[in-house]
Amino acid sequence: MAEGTVAAEELRLLIERIERLEEEKKAIADDVKDVYLEAKSRGYDTKTMRAIIRLRKMEAHARQEADALLETYKAALGIE
Repeated sequence: MAEGTVAAEELRLLIERIERLEEEKKAIADDVKDVYLEAKSRGYDTKTMRAIIRLRKMEAHARQEADALLETYKAALGIE
């Protein structure tokens, strides 16, 4: 019985930690949203900012590969 109680207590603590982290994640997401709204109010294009952030997250070689593939597709479709 004691072992089941310990497991239940441990499970409860883990769930509570996850719940706290989810709350923090939501708060951070709200903060990010506020920064985008601020940027938009200052005249920046937030869609482009999001694209830049996505690119900065990529490894250099992955970004170069994606750029090359994009250029290949654009050339195939006659887009320049």
